[in-house]
Amino acid sequence: MKYFLGIDLGSSSVKISIVESESGKSVGLVQTPESAIPIKAEKEGWAEQSPEHWWKYVCEGIEKVKIQSGITEEEIEGIGIAYQMHGLVLLDVEGNTLREAIIWCDSRAVEIGERAFGEIGHVKCNSELLNSPGNFTASKLAWVKANEPHVYNRINKFMLPGDYIAYRLTQQMTTTVTGLSEGVLWDYQSNTLSETILAQYGISKELVPSVVPMFGLQGQVSALGASESGLKSGTPLLYRAGDQPNNALSLGVFEPGEVAATCGTSGVVYAVTNNFEIKESQRLNNFIHVNHSADRTRVGKLLCVNGAGIQYSWLKENLGLDNFQELNVLAEGIPEGSEGLTILPFGNGAERILYNRDIGSKVHHLNFNRHSKAHLARAALEGIAFAFVYGLEIMKNDGVIPRVIRVGNDNMFRSDVFAQTIATLADIQIEVYETTGATGAARACAFKDADMNLMEVFMREDHLRTIIPSKKNQELEGAYSQWRSVLQSALKENNL
Repeated sequence: MKYFLGIDLGSSSVKISIVESESGKSVGLVQTPESAIPIKAEKEGWAEQSPEHWWKYVCEGIEKVKIQSGITEEEIEGIGIAYQMHGLVLLDVEGNTLREAIIWCDSRAVEIGERAFGEIGHVKCNSELLNSPGNFTASKLAWVKANEPHVYNRINKFMLPGDYIAYRLTQQMTTTVTGLSEGVLWDYQSNTLSETILAQYGISKELVPSVVPMFGLQGQVSALGASESGLKSGTPLLYRAGDQPNNALSLGVFEPGEVAATCGTSGVVYAVTNNFEIKESQRLNNFIHVNHSADRTRVGKLLCVNGAGIQYSWLKENLGLDNFQELNVLAEGIPEGSEGLTILPFGNGAERILYNRDIGSKVHHLNFNRHSKAHLARAALEGIAFAFVYGLEIMKNDGVIPRVIRVGNDNMFRSDVFAQTIATLADIQIEVYETTGATGAARACAFKDADMNLMEVFMREDHLRTIIPSKKNQELEGAYSQWRSVLQSALKENNL
């Protein structure tokens, strides 16, 4: 029996999975470290991590999953990588990191991206980049150029977080077209590296790593990579994608109308479309999807809610509860609408769906004589669910016609209140699967030429349940209407 190994590099942890290469069946899954990977925030809005920490935890995870599964490095015939998107890693000519990685949730480059959006022009950005330059990898690199020239002048190559893990495995500095797309460095009209964004920021194309295919041979584990990771020298690296396109792949989301969603610290809705037409480039992101090709357009339209699970976690900690299940049970005892209590979850920095504004979280209509901690739990769940529904409405304005939402059986989708609220208000069924991004990255090693038919076979045993929309009622629709009114008032306060 042969196996594939999947690496999922997140901002809080690294997950490593091993699957059977023929059946896709998971035979091992570990997460490391036990506590969250440290994030440095020297200034407000900054978020940095050490790439060396990433590599350390990847190596530790590989060792743990080998022990857990009883699989040896000799039996692993391919490696897939999924990774936190939009980050920036800088390497010198010897392959050393020049500074800490600037990760996805760091907002220092927002103004640079907004200025570029105006100077390049909205029409040109929308047609060529399918995005405003925003706070993505290209803009982060421009920030380093403007603020840390002593670092910038020593750069040999810049890369995304997954590219760095690939480098540590293979000692080759490479990236993918999907990676360039998520960094807003890709020209969709010419199907090449964007000359427009490079010229805008004065970035030399010599700093861009060599481009390798997303599927197929990207490199082989080097002798150094083998000695550090515990993998066999020569093991091929066969797949690489950002965490949200990879999550969609893991859930079999490949065609227009199919939507993948997650809700951990932040919440993400990722919908597949078959065209380059956009209206909401300032609130949504558009990236090359894993099964895109020159003759088959597949774009992943991504919406992110930064203030999602982090609010629920904050509530758990400050109510002194031991786990999220206690919160979920409390919420289930309160009727839909939380008896008038409304909470906006936007307390985790600037929100792209709110035009990159930070409006903070809001608690509205709190009544000390009527509401308890159980009401807070229900209102928090509903508030985050309402944010998802609000986001889906933005997506529909951008041409998305959702038919089904697929999610993993983790984080907030384990709450029936949360999932049922979304399904009912959006009038879309939600399918829940027992899978992970690391498992999807491992399974993707079997794909050739972006042929996704194998995923349907691999997923046959993964389906757990389907959440069917309930009949809408006055209480829930009224609660969502009130939530939107509170949001609109907050937006007006911020001149939006």
